[in-house]
Amino acid sequence: MNFCFSKEEKLCKLEHIQKLFSEGKSVQSFPLKFLYIPIEKRRESTQFQLLISVPKRNFKKAVDRNRIKRLIRESYRLQKHQLATFTNEKYALAFIFTSKDMPTYDLIFNKVNRCFEKFSQVLETQTKDCTLEK
Repeated sequence: MNFCFSKEEKLCKLEHIQKLFSEGKSVQSFPLKFLYIPIEKRRESTQFQLLISVPKRNFKKAVDRNRIKRLIRESYRLQKHQLATFTNEKYALAFIFTSKDMPTYDLIFNKVNRCFEKFSQVLETQTKDCTLEK
């Protein structure tokens, strides 16, 4: 298991970001909204690429926004191995923090885990639907 969060895992490609926000599907576990969309397999070596967003409207100070991003990034880093067990496809992912209150690490860790569980349930229903259609 690789627990690092490398540069290749950060979602930077503008095309993927626009597609994620326009066509992406979402799962919510308050205070996190989890967006995902499959991406084409190209040169990217990692299976998942992540974007984290904390709105300036809710947190005026950059210090607060950066702290929340660090909490989400750390929670993702420690739990990302769960995602690889659900699918072999490549995905562009995004976490959007929707609350106006400063969270604790435990809350974020549990909510990231809950988002992953909901995402896995969605993937399971998609695979069941595909097998039933055939």
